[in-house]
Amino acid sequence: MKYKVQLERTEEGFAVWCPGLPGCWSQGATEEEALGNIRDAIETYLATVADLTKNKVTRIVEVPV
Repeated sequence: MKYKVQLERTEEGFAVWCPGLPGCWSQGATEEEALGNIRDAIETYLATVADLTKNKVTRIVEVPV
């Protein structure tokens, strides 16, 4: 999957977050480290969502924009 992320330089290095996944943030001393960390954060986020929705009725809908 591909997710858009936003990256911002901070005094400590780089902050990075995924606007499409509320609360999915990370950071790193370098841009490369921050991007690697957000990759891990996204994987963890998606695994948590899968666990929380296990055995629940879910639907996939297409929304035209």
